[in-house]
Amino acid sequence: LYVITGLLGITLSFHRNLSHRSFKLPKWLEYLFAYCGVLALQGNPIDWVSTHRHHHQFCDSEKDPHSPLEGFWFSHMSWMFDTKTIVERCGEPNNVGDLEKQPFYKFIQKTYIFHSMALGALLYAMGGFPYIVWGMGVRIVWVYHITWLVNSACHVWGKQAWNTGDLSRNNWWVAMLAFGEGWHNNHHAFEYSARHGLEWWQIDMTWYAIKALEAIGLATDVKLPTPAQKQKMAFAK
Repeated sequence: LYVITGLLGITLSFHRNLSHRSFKLPKWLEYLFAYCGVLALQGNPIDWVSTHRHHHQFCDSEKDPHSPLEGFWFSHMSWMFDTKTIVERCGEPNNVGDLEKQPFYKFIQKTYIFHSMALGALLYAMGGFPYIVWGMGVRIVWVYHITWLVNSACHVWGKQAWNTGDLSRNNWWVAMLAFGEGWHNNHHAFEYSARHGLEWWQIDMTWYAIKALEAIGLATDVKLPTPAQKQKMAFAK
């Protein structure tokens, strides 16, 4: 479930596919991976993508929903519990028209809570209370904190390879935990890129999954930064 919900659901689907449109998938597969993300219990695709796009638009500013300028723990997790502030900063989702016009995502948004309940019931039927503890409790908390580390640790610790004008950092240990998402400065430099680990030694499990899908013809229009775009974002020597 960690790989299914974390890699396929959050990093590949919610983040690189839905938020940034870094590549295209057949609709049936796009919806399947998005549903994997729903089972991570980090919110429905419409709200998750809206918040993330807002973060990139107003990165590290007072309008950033999880700005590190307000402290590590705010950017890590406490922002999620301050609903009033998030609404004031982001307003109602108005940057996800591409998702809102699709009945599948509207249905998930309206029925979100029932899908998590169904997963809990399925796990209980398969293995009783221990499956609930590990499959829901431990797994969800683990994936949550790994996702949050990208918002917090990757804006505090690490190196900047590109002149992004924000606090984003490349953090190798977050990248190992978060299937490649820790190469965060790379991502902020080239938001549209399906590949975050731009160097050969930067391990990016999500990118490897996308490449595998591309190899069998399921992922198309895979976006990568060009040499000219890299030169534009490089620090002056």
